Amino acid sequence: MPFLETPEARLYYEQTGPEGAPDIVWVGGGGTKGRDWHRFQTPHFDPRFRSTVFDNRGIGATTSSAPMPWTIEDFARDVAALIGHACGGRKVALVGSSLGSAIIQQVMIDFPDLVRVAVLMGSGAWSTGWGWDYQEAEIDFRKGGGRLDGLMSVTHYAAMLYPARALGDRELWPKLKALMLEWMEDDSNETSLVPQWDASLRFDQREALKTVRVPAHVFAFEEDVEAPPQDGEELAALIPGAKLHLLPGMGHGSWYGHKHDEINALIERVVSS
Repeated sequence: MPFLETPEARLYYEQTGPEGAPDIVWVGGGGTKGRDWHRFQTPHFDPRFRSTVFDNRGIGATTSSAPMPWTIEDFARDVAALIGHACGGRKVALVGSSLGSAIIQQVMIDFPDLVRVAVLMGSGAWSTGWGWDYQEAEIDFRKGGGRLDGLMSVTHYAAMLYPARALGDRELWPKLKALMLEWMEDDSNETSLVPQWDASLRFDQREALKTVRVPAHVFAFEEDVEAPPQDGEELAALIPGAKLHLLPGMGHGSWYGHKHDEINALIERVVSS
């Protein structure tokens, strides 16, 4: 199992796809591990791309000795180090979701020479309004000793991740329920929530994003209640030349077991151009 040692972290990563093919680095959101991309994303891309997935600090096999709280800049330095090590410092396509997208945005700001193109799903330029209140409530609940388990956690997060049409689909819901139960039984979301979500709560890239010159594609999901589409619209407007893709009928987690085929096809068009 490959690890990258940095001054602040020991990063666990995996690579699939042909050596020498164009690189895609997948950056997960809060509570997700690198392997989560293997279920619905990397098999689609493996014939033509080399994919690198990894566990962000705070989850999975990655460890960090750096004191908390961690900032979005800390997470971005991890990604930059991984690109330099696992991808030979070549420019890569970066694809992220949620916190992973915010991390990519910081890489675009601090390490633009490492990024060929960026796909930013379910993201924004800062936390405000509903997004701030939702994340702060989740963090404060854990700091107060609360936790979510079993079917309660499944229904809570399913409602946050998927649109009503997906939840009401009698054939799809049992499949989503099984995916969510598997995720919650791992306990990674509970243990990683405070250290990872704190960075997502407190970042503000609005001014810095105006200086970005990296090609960027913002995927905003019209039924996203964790990162409402207005956040994506604002993000795309701040990044010079960014293209906004407003995707109907999709929620924050539609890339995972819902509309992944459609999303993969769009990602492939973007990273192939």
